[in-house]
Amino acid sequence: MQKEVEMPYKPAERSYRSFAASNFKPVERIAQTDEDGNEVASEPSYKVRGYASTFNDEYELYPRMGDYPAEYEQIDRHAFDGVNTRDTILQFDHQGAVLARTRNGSLQVGTDDHGLWVEADLSGCQQARDLYESIQNGLIDEMSFGFIIANDDDGLGCTCTRDENGDYHTTITRVYRLVDVSAVSVPANPSTDIHIRSAITSVIEADRKAAEEERAAAERADTLAKEQARARRMRRARALALRSI
Repeated sequence: MQKEVEMPYKPAERSYRSFAASNFKPVERIAQTDEDGNEVASEPSYKVRGYASTFNDEYELYPRMGDYPAEYEQIDRHAFDGVNTRDTILQFDHQGAVLARTRNGSLQVGTDDHGLWVEADLSGCQQARDLYESIQNGLIDEMSFGFIIANDDDGLGCTCTRDENGDYHTTITRVYRLVDVSAVSVPANPSTDIHIRSAITSVIEADRKAAEEERAAAERADTLAKEQARARRMRRARALALRSI
């Protein structure tokens, strides 16, 4: 059985998630032929598409480590409904040159039942064309996205429960802004996602503090009971001593 717990995400900060099964690949080119019907070399389309996220597919953010519970997460099918994508950019490893962006039409993002899809035209600059070649050659095939969780009058855009093993299960329900999507060489290490780690740690520490306070209160009560019993024994002893005089 799972119970709801408060998860202190920091919605103003950017988070990153990587997906190995993004199926990020070039859009197939249409074969061109000459007047005799022979296929001729064609210019690459420089268009790529893939998924930056999948929906309702729980993944492990952090494994269980000693006293620290595991953290699992999934993204709700409607998490990106109404998300701000007015100036979402495409980068490589979330840094460096802007390779495509929604503002000039070279980047398109949307959702379907599978996840958050991305389609980009990488013909705009040499760095983008180099990335296209790397994707075409199979050197790069994973994607990541940077996002900010919603936090408004409707509340925080995520829910969190804790199962019977003490592990956390978070569902991202509303994303305020899609900051960037990136082709990535190596999936992001969840431990570098500082605000998520600090959120988990703060919940764990809160639980530990509550348990320690409960133990301390029990110890104080036990000590007080022993002192009161000792005082009663001493009073009885004095009373018996006085009677014997």
